[in-house]
Amino acid sequence: MIRHIASNALTLLILAMMMVGGVIAWGTSQMDKAGGVAEDVVFEVRAGDRLTTVSDRLQAKGLITNGTIFRISARSTGEDKQLKYGEYKIPAYSSMRQILALVTSGRSLSYQVTIPEGLTSFQIVALLMNQPLLTGDLTDIPPEGSLAPDSYSISKGDTRASVIRRMTLAQHRILTDAWGLRAEGLPLKTPDEALTLASIIEKETAVPSERAMVASVFINRLNRGMRLQTDPTVIYGVTKGKGNLGRGLRQSELRTKTDWNTYVIEGLPATPIANPGKDSIEAALNPATSNFVFFVADGTGGHAFSQTIGEHNKNVRKWRKIEAKKRAAKAKAAQGN
Repeated sequence: MIRHIASNALTLLILAMMMVGGVIAWGTSQMDKAGGVAEDVVFEVRAGDRLTTVSDRLQAKGLITNGTIFRISARSTGEDKQLKYGEYKIPAYSSMRQILALVTSGRSLSYQVTIPEGLTSFQIVALLMNQPLLTGDLTDIPPEGSLAPDSYSISKGDTRASVIRRMTLAQHRILTDAWGLRAEGLPLKTPDEALTLASIIEKETAVPSERAMVASVFINRLNRGMRLQTDPTVIYGVTKGKGNLGRGLRQSELRTKTDWNTYVIEGLPATPIANPGKDSIEAALNPATSNFVFFVADGTGGHAFSQTIGEHNKNVRKWRKIEAKKRAAKAKAAQGN
């Protein structure tokens, strides 16, 4: 009798194990079965989403066939705790296992936000605040010049603060490297002074090949004890970096003392006037060799450089004639309309 009961119990145990094994095998086959969606789909895992929420939304979209199996599989491997927020491109016919691997991989869709050279920190914050893919507020304006202009890869849901941190670290690295490779004998005592000069160079020319020559003018002026006399510094003193002036400078503004007006103060302004790019920083620390101490726009987008005030005044007269012709052409075009 006891032997009969034991035999039956063993049989039941074997049957139970076979059933469990069969369920596991069936579940495994379901996880590895090709999905039924015939096109790529973008799916978002939102910050704070739990596995149940994600699996329910995947099933609602027809991307997985069984949320329960999906969750059991994820929990059995610990992947339920590895969800990474972001947008994921799920290829057509992806299996549930492939989808699980994707949404826990962190390989979310990447976008780019581009920060042009020469923007102020206030303008960069405004640009990031208008980027809908990013989240979170920026309550403080970063120090002027501390952000590296560049194109940055972002994922939907990244915080604006994280982008600012990346920009700050990048600018610190660029400045540190350039300072270590600086030319000898520069009238720049600290990396911060180099950053300030680089920001002026950035605002003075948009021609890459001119940066080192523009830098030489300012270095020569500093070495000779001449005031820098650069309009962008005056403009920054008026706007404090919160926008474009939108008009020409007034004579009263050129005469008004601010911490940035280099027509009035000696040496460099108190802070950078924008966020310079890598090329302007390198130009400030490795300027061209020249005797130039003046430059003025030449009408081609570049500048005419000179060593004496007489040469400079001649170049200024040429530039004023070019400006007059442009104004006349503009007025004529307006009359024609």
